[in-house]
Amino acid sequence: MKKKDNITFILAAIAAVAVTLYIIRQQNTKKILAQVANEGYETAADILFPGKKARGKLHYGPVLPK
Repeated sequence: MKKKDNITFILAAIAAVAVTLYIIRQQNTKKILAQVANEGYETAADILFPGKKARGKLHYGPVLPK
């Protein structure tokens, strides 16, 4: 094979993997949002998904000024 054909094949394979990962991630997001919608907005995310840790300064409840 020519060098150009090899590069084209590699780029096509990378594009296929990227599209597949994007589709899988979108499906997982839809599943999570459907689960949250079924539970209701009152249920906190830490109860629904105990294995995931909150990032940043996410705080549930009232915030008191300092």
